[in-house]
Amino acid sequence: MHMQHKYASPIVLKYGGNAMSPGDPLLAEAVRLHRSGTPVVLVHGGGPEIDRWLAQRGVTTTRIDGLRVTDAQTLEVTEAVLCATINKRLVRACTARGARAVGVSGEDGATLTAVRAYGSHGEDLGYVGDVSACDPSLIALLLENGYLPVVAPLATAPDGSHAFNVNADLAAAAIAGALRARAFILATNVARVLRDPADPTSGIDTMTLAQAHEFLRSPACSGGMQPKLRAAIAAVESGAQRAYICEAGDSTIERALDETAATVISA
Repeated sequence: MHMQHKYASPIVLKYGGNAMSPGDPLLAEAVRLHRSGTPVVLVHGGGPEIDRWLAQRGVTTTRIDGLRVTDAQTLEVTEAVLCATINKRLVRACTARGARAVGVSGEDGATLTAVRAYGSHGEDLGYVGDVSACDPSLIALLLENGYLPVVAPLATAPDGSHAFNVNADLAAAAIAGALRARAFILATNVARVLRDPADPTSGIDTMTLAQAHEFLRSPACSGGMQPKLRAAIAAVESGAQRAYICEAGDSTIERALDETAATVISA
């Protein structure tokens, strides 16, 4: 579902990993943009904290294809950590910087709908979902009224019977596409996508969708870069103007938009 909005096309920032702390400069930069009148959406993850909570409760974590197998108990903990603990911590951190932040999850307003995901060999992953639809109406309403939406990556089943845990990169990509974001920013631990993972000087400045698909299939695209590039492709294919893969740090968003420190993926 695509909508025409009264506000300028937003920036959607996937916020996670080592950057997720209340004192992080990336969070401060997002709030500065919001306060200056730029519409910003934060979509956060929380995998390491979920792992800690599960371990404290004696719940063993199993992963298939990098995805956490999610039974009913794991889903309960995941929902609590993402929606209550991490989401509200980020809302407080944004509020402390003067933002009008509102915390929601993909479940609210049926923003994200998902279907059951399976492993590459058909393994049952439990309550892990693939995003099948995004209705951005709630987030659009918040943006139109000057709020900074902070979104937890959970989705509902099509019949609303239960939640699904979804990959945060792909949840953010779906939201960026549905909002027709002018920029979808994925902050990671490298300044650009690298042609050679062992050579930090082999960064790629720009990619078309065709080039991104080709690189995704190559041996050079490995490890944590695969889900980032897959999400960037999904965002642009579904409506975002550009996706930026860049290193988290000072002035991350500014440097990415200036295309001085990012790989830019566009149609």
